[in-house]
Amino acid sequence: MDQPVKEPLRILAPNPSPLTGPGTTTFLIGRDHVAVIDPGPDDPDHIEAVARAGRDRIGHILVTHAHRDHSAGAARLARLTGAEVLAFGTATEGRSPVMQRLAATGLLSGGEGLDEEFVPDRRLRDGEQVSTPDWTLTALHMPGHAAGHLCFAWGDTVFCGDLVMGWSSTLISPPDGDLGDYFRSLDRLGQMGARRLLPTHGDAIEAPAPRLAELARHRRLRSRQIIAALREGGDSAEGLARRIYDIPDHLLPAAERNVLAHLIALHHVGAVETQGEIARDSFFAMS
Repeated sequence: MDQPVKEPLRILAPNPSPLTGPGTTTFLIGRDHVAVIDPGPDDPDHIEAVARAGRDRIGHILVTHAHRDHSAGAARLARLTGAEVLAFGTATEGRSPVMQRLAATGLLSGGEGLDEEFVPDRRLRDGEQVSTPDWTLTALHMPGHAAGHLCFAWGDTVFCGDLVMGWSSTLISPPDGDLGDYFRSLDRLGQMGARRLLPTHGDAIEAPAPRLAELARHRRLRSRQIIAALREGGDSAEGLARRIYDIPDHLLPAAERNVLAHLIALHHVGAVETQGEIARDSFFAMS
């Protein structure tokens, strides 16, 4: 992988929260041909600041995934600049057959923060390149946090969206979050040999391999905790989250969805069982 020519410009959106950390970082690359990566929330001041930083040279708006803290500002920025919006697809595109079936039951209402109004001008597929005289970005379909999640390789740097965050582990919320996909995407990202990862939330990751290994260990530990809890007695995802996590009540819904993602993966390999189709309130037990 080649060294990028220069550092991206970073503009932090004013949306800090327990799920976004310090907020959404919008990246700009290029001098005469500017690309914006993850325009962020539909905050007029933030979007206007991004447009000003682009100096009337923004031609591409690239979105890693259709969550409102990443994609909702794309339409406003496109109106200001005339740039095209590029992404994998809408908020629900890219779901695996298993997750499509779960969503079709109507019992899982979708992931937190879905930007259901988002529609890109141009869809990118895995391995597709977007180039100008200033830069080349390669779109990499890396689901796990979201079904249509893209990372963008820029030389030996990867803009990794929410697949890897700089301050916390990412939320995996079915039917869009998929733990099996997440592990596969972590493995693929590790095999690329990137020198640096630039997450949309948190600081740059200058040593990708240890960070990726840490995230995989964290998920495997969580699966072991869920199995240990089920050996003491069956439960729902909500009940298991309350038993496993030591967090404030307002964070429990996100924890519940993370636990459900683990239960779906464990059910897929036959480690746990439930009656009927998996739903948010299913009762799980050891097989």
